[in-house]
Amino acid sequence: MPSMPKFAANLSMMFNEVPFLERFAAAKSAGFAGVEFLFPYEFSPNELAHHLHGNGLQQVLFNLAPGDWEAGERGLAALPGREDEFRASVDQALEYAGVLSCKTLHVMAGVVPSDTPWEKMFDTVVENLGFAADAFAQAGVTAVLEPLNSRDAPGYFLPRAADAARVIKAVDRPNVGLQFDFYHVQIMDGDLARHFEAHAEITRHVQIAGVPERHEPDVGEINFPYLFELMDRLGYDGWVGCEYRPRTTTMEGLGWLSDFSSEDKEGKPR
Repeated sequence: MPSMPKFAANLSMMFNEVPFLERFAAAKSAGFAGVEFLFPYEFSPNELAHHLHGNGLQQVLFNLAPGDWEAGERGLAALPGREDEFRASVDQALEYAGVLSCKTLHVMAGVVPSDTPWEKMFDTVVENLGFAADAFAQAGVTAVLEPLNSRDAPGYFLPRAADAARVIKAVDRPNVGLQFDFYHVQIMDGDLARHFEAHAEITRHVQIAGVPERHEPDVGEINFPYLFELMDRLGYDGWVGCEYRPRTTTMEGLGWLSDFSSEDKEGKPR
């Protein structure tokens, strides 16, 4: 009998009915054992840890600082000339990871500037990610790269899983892997089962959402129960982050959680 994944609630997108710090308790009451979010830096590490550990939750992922998010920046790792800022973000993220006992950090590559050659950005991200990986290794932390589709993140340096895999191979560190988000991969390439099979060995974190609206995973064109069985068959036992925007309220849309746990891909009870 296939086992269901360990689901983590993404608190940046889910439970927006309540203020951010109250979302930890909301996730716990909804049955989640783990949480992830985009950026923690608006709050102190100890403040976040109080709500995280107070609710018996595990922090499974968050992102390094992205640069100027409001101006459209989506990471620093591939941006030549921003190395000092990137290294400062590594130190900052490690401070939070230590307090939150988080062992996986997403390193965002960035948007391609119009005047920067692709090869220069590739060399920059490889060097920066190597620096981050070496710093993370001392704390037992894994760095992950996530491809972001060109519809939601126009100009992102790593739009496809193969792009991220190329960087990971060049960095060649045991604590550097792939963040495989089925939502982004479906939009860019489809053929999800084959793509996951091709990258399963380097995948360290998974995220899900329905396509095309990025709502709950039981809506849209992706057959997630089939993919969960595939993940189980391939031996992926990491967390699956629920990075989606609820159609209405988070709780009203959580029926998929029990449905996916009680039925297989053909609708038969497990």
